[in-house]
Amino acid sequence: MIAPNPQEESAARIATEVQIEAFDPQSASDADWRALNQFGNQMLAESLPDDPPPTLEDTIAQYRNIPAFIAAHIWVAWAGTRTEVVARALLFLPLMEENRHLGQGEVQVLPAWRRQGWGRLLLARVVAAAEQTHRRLLIGMTQSTVPAGAAFMARLGGSVGLEAHTNQLALAQVDPALLRGWITQAVARNPASALGLWEGPYPETDLPAIAELREAMNHAPHGDLDVEDFHFTPEQLRQEEAARFGRGHERWTMYVRETGAGTLAGYTEIFLNPSKPTIVEQGATAVWPQYRGRGLGRWLKAAMLEKVLHERPQARFVRTGNADTNAAMLKINHELGFTPYRAESLWQVPVTTARAYLG
Repeated sequence: MIAPNPQEESAARIATEVQIEAFDPQSASDADWRALNQFGNQMLAESLPDDPPPTLEDTIAQYRNIPAFIAAHIWVAWAGTRTEVVARALLFLPLMEENRHLGQGEVQVLPAWRRQGWGRLLLARVVAAAEQTHRRLLIGMTQSTVPAGAAFMARLGGSVGLEAHTNQLALAQVDPALLRGWITQAVARNPASALGLWEGPYPETDLPAIAELREAMNHAPHGDLDVEDFHFTPEQLRQEEAARFGRGHERWTMYVRETGAGTLAGYTEIFLNPSKPTIVEQGATAVWPQYRGRGLGRWLKAAMLEKVLHERPQARFVRTGNADTNAAMLKINHELGFTPYRAESLWQVPVTTARAYLG
């Protein structure tokens, strides 16, 4: 008599209980969207329990508005009679001149369905797609609020390339006098500079200069991540805008311009989501190295916060992501009152290592 193989029995049970399919945002049915929205809200309640759940419309807009310079692969695991999504995997592949060696992967499984092989099966889809598109590296993020993610990456053979935090500022605790003082000092120190604001799309006349300004973000810490500098073209900036605005988000961008030469010295931007009016997303803040040490970063951040306080009274918090080694940005944020909200780790794993794990 041949003893039963537990792994084979488990695989057979999984095959009968769950059906894994590629998910097409353009052809998904209303029932598909409702199931995916419910899954996403369950996962959000674990990772960001203070956030309001996205609406069905939010979920549809998120998946249907991805920048054209990113190829998105999506898989979902359906349980039972195909009415409940119990797991999902994503693979985003940059279609740019740089970073053609990597893909950003994500595998999520509902807590009640973990340690049963769903993550492994979905990872197999991610790895196969990465191999077919000649990517050699996968990058993914885990959060302190979901310890299972880090445990999965460690079993997979991944290594942490960058430690970071989402830091949060309670707007009720912001000192208006501090903001006004930073602004006054910066104006006095920079008589040949002027602050400006773009609400919504970037102006066409400044688009090439804005694309160049985005290069300043390449000076942010990358840790040990095997990632090349990103170089966005004006066309890609428009694609990025279309995706953001297609999701119903607003964007405010403040910048400092040298009045003589007209050069852009630095910028900061925030994103506003009507479905989450109490939370402001702080995006990038960057100043070219040759303009640092003049208080421009404080000027930009203080002026933006003043605008938020005056024009968005319903907002309660500002959140931003910072590498733990980004001392300059952390110093400004800590002085403003930002405190750690959630720890995050950016992992990387060679595709060959992931394939070996899958056997």
